[in-house]
Amino acid sequence: MQKRTLALLLGGALLPLTAFCETVDFMTQVKPLIEGTCIHCHGQEKQEGNFRMDTMTAAFAGGDSYADETIIPKKPEASPVYWMTTEPTDSDDVMPPKKPLTVEQQEILKIWIEEGAVWPEGVVLEEKPRMDFKVNILPLLSRGGPFKAGEQKMLSLWVEQGSVWPADFKLGGDKAAAGPSDNLELVSTIRKNILATSTEKSEAEMKDYTGTITKTGVKYDMVAIKGGEFMMGSPGDEKGRFEDEGPQHKVNVDPFWMGKFEVTWNMYEPFMISGVARNKDGSPENIPVGASPVDVISSPTTPYMEMSFGMGNDGYPAICMTEHAASKFCQWLSAQTGHFYRLPTEAEWEYACRAGTTGPYSCPPEQLENFAVLDPAQSRVGYEKIGTKKPNPWGLYDMHGNVMEWCLDQYLADTYASRESKTTGNPLTIPTTLYPRVARGGSWYDLAEELRSARRIPSHENWKKEDPQLPKSIWYHTDAHWLGFRIVRPLEVPEVDQMNLLWNLGRIGG
Repeated sequence: MQKRTLALLLGGALLPLTAFCETVDFMTQVKPLIEGTCIHCHGQEKQEGNFRMDTMTAAFAGGDSYADETIIPKKPEASPVYWMTTEPTDSDDVMPPKKPLTVEQQEILKIWIEEGAVWPEGVVLEEKPRMDFKVNILPLLSRGGPFKAGEQKMLSLWVEQGSVWPADFKLGGDKAAAGPSDNLELVSTIRKNILATSTEKSEAEMKDYTGTITKTGVKYDMVAIKGGEFMMGSPGDEKGRFEDEGPQHKVNVDPFWMGKFEVTWNMYEPFMISGVARNKDGSPENIPVGASPVDVISSPTTPYMEMSFGMGNDGYPAICMTEHAASKFCQWLSAQTGHFYRLPTEAEWEYACRAGTTGPYSCPPEQLENFAVLDPAQSRVGYEKIGTKKPNPWGLYDMHGNVMEWCLDQYLADTYASRESKTTGNPLTIPTTLYPRVARGGSWYDLAEELRSARRIPSHENWKKEDPQLPKSIWYHTDAHWLGFRIVRPLEVPEVDQMNLLWNLGRIGG
């Protein structure tokens, strides 16, 4: 097994497991195969057909359909555990029914039974995720190492389960039919279009505007925000204040446009559900010659549940995306519109939220419920449509409440300490780890104190604790029903390397 793993990581030839030995070993070949393909339906938790395969006694005993022995030592053709795997894929008897075994995997079972079906005493099988080549393995091989611990685990499981490699599949595909990939070359192409389309060169030329997403015709509104200086953070006597909001310090921000509203499902869902077969990293499985840039950008894999959780779609804010998903949406939008969009920095977000005010909110505290969707009575069950409350002084809606909003920055509790003695220009704390990142604004789920202009929320991996996948999705925070984002467009268009970095910060440390 070690030789096969090494061959895989070094790019060596991959052969069926049976090619390495004349006999089959239960612990390294049969056990992983059954754990990955059978125990999810025939284990301690679930026992379809009243049949279990997690222990030797249960596996040999049979179930409702085959009351006699299901494993008959030295007789694979008479053993349902083997012959049912060889049935035609459209047969009612084929096992497993949805993802049949390969010929090589069938051969492992056959040889094991022919040799006496030895099951070491006391060995209990546990359910393990079954590795799918295109979903779990191809993205890793396409990218190459070094591999993180979770990725090594997937590779190990794949090898243990028989190294299933689709027939006639070549890594890299048909180069003659390959299109551009989601890389610097693609970003450079998008940037050239942005430079040709975004004609504003100075703050004086900036105006509010309504944009249109080419693919869908959905419109969105952008508010022009002049650059300026403000005091970032909260004073020591602000009610509900946290230590990470200080010390207050001067920050200078360059001009930018910001979304008048939070990004809605109308805008986001066509990006999230594209109808394109994708690898787990979001890259298209097939890229035709001449594909347009927007069709090459990595986009979310199909969600594994209904992501609005019944709270509403039309006109409601999109939720539950990772920071990476939000940033790739910005790239997707930029490729269509000819403007450079990204997530706001923490400084830009607070500057826009305050809108020239200096108190805990951009409105009088006693009027907060007129400006924010929040939960003062701890009884609200969901968000509201965008723009149902009053805007802040700069015409931005829902900066306080409704859904919390992603920023680009890494969360560090002591970020502000290094800025105390000087005016900082356009600060951005470049992430080095996946968690925590910064979210701002509070949500429909929160009390008033959480909606303050200076409040900083660190992201956490438990925002996706219910994610059933291994490894967990890079696209969804299933448990963050109160998390969304809004977009910004800086007046100055960055260079290619910086543009690419800002669209991919969400993968750093992941």
